[in-house]
Amino acid sequence: IGFTKSLAKELASRNIRVNAVAPGFIQTDMTKDLPVDKIVERIPLKTLGKPEDIAKTVKFLAVDAAYITGQVIGVDGGLVI
Repeated sequence: IGFTKSLAKELASRNIRVNAVAPGFIQTDMTKDLPVDKIVERIPLKTLGKPEDIAKTVKFLAVDAAYITGQVIGVDGGLVI
């Protein structure tokens, strides 16, 4: 988080934006063997995310978020609330 903010501040004068995406539990091969029931009960949206959720966030930051820099975007269904 600190590196993202520092780099964003350093590169802003060159019109380079720096953001980070912090995914939660996403349905992938890495999570297929986890106890999904126990995990989902801690997530306010009550489901694991999909890879498309991460992709849409990254696309938004790359294409439509010209005035966003130095941010960490959590894509976790509210897990860290």
